[in-house]
Amino acid sequence: MKAVDPPATEPSLVRATWRALLAPKRFLPILVVSVPLIVSQGVWSAHPISAVPLGLAMVLAFLLVAPVSYRVLFPDGLELSHGAVRLVLYALTGAGVLLSVGVGVPKLLQLPPTFLTERLSLAVSLALYLVGGWGLARDIGFEARIERLTKEAETARLLALRAHLDPHFLFNTLNAIAEWCRTDGAVAEAAVLKLSSMLRTLLEGTQRPLWPLARELQLATTLCELHLMRDPSLFALDVRLPALPSTLDVPPLCVLTLVENAVTHGAGKGHRGPLVLEVRPTANGGVDILIENEGPFAGPRDGGVGLNAVSRQLQLAFGGRASLTVEAAGPTRTRASLRLPGAAP
Repeated sequence: MKAVDPPATEPSLVRATWRALLAPKRFLPILVVSVPLIVSQGVWSAHPISAVPLGLAMVLAFLLVAPVSYRVLFPDGLELSHGAVRLVLYALTGAGVLLSVGVGVPKLLQLPPTFLTERLSLAVSLALYLVGGWGLARDIGFEARIERLTKEAETARLLALRAHLDPHFLFNTLNAIAEWCRTDGAVAEAAVLKLSSMLRTLLEGTQRPLWPLARELQLATTLCELHLMRDPSLFALDVRLPALPSTLDVPPLCVLTLVENAVTHGAGKGHRGPLVLEVRPTANGGVDILIENEGPFAGPRDGGVGLNAVSRQLQLAFGGRASLTVEAAGPTRTRASLRLPGAAP
């Protein structure tokens, strides 16, 4: 999930457009229009053996060129106020494609006249080319724009969430540091350094779509250490981390949100006990991340945004290949399970 960039999952506009044409909602209408044209080309031409391949070539040329050329010329949609020249270029491109395939190829190969290469049929084919290319490209462009705007909206919501990352905790920590400055300067200095490091890392995380899992876990551990500096008896931190591959990336702050959620709704509500942060490698190169805290699971809370935000992060970064579940871990404990694949797309 990128913070400001458009989606990077499609490195080529040409390949993205061709791939979008294979979607059933577009491919089936293309067949509905193309098959009768090719059948008519075979039935109404004197030599079907040569006419049908020529008809197929005309349809294929349309699919390969028309939607792509329109999206290249009108990346933000048709705007006649400054797009008249581009519209002419689009029409000239269509005429050039049809004349090359429908007139140039038959002359080059000395093919007999066919139904689709007659003058009137070529004029109808040009109209179909221009309207069909516009319709397909417009639909593909709208879909891509909706996806981009959806990601940007989700990013804005996640950035807002990060900006408000438990200000109550920050205020309490700052107040505790002020108190330590009077009573224990060494502890106050250590707390300031930890908080400074954490905020610097948080700022970096808001600017990146993904970062190493090891950094995310370090940030979550620092958060727990700051809580324990304020109240050492709040919970017993139990961290179980194997050796992690350096290539394993996660959306920033997804684990941190779950850990803060565990502290807030566990020890923060009087359920003191062990808080477990465990990472288990999976067979496909990914990991399972378990955060378990004292306190019974009471189901989803009305108005809660943290878990929903993490779910959206995972969906945007991994599609359906990652999952988040929160459930009871016995009568008095709650477990959040985060399953991540080996690599993000």
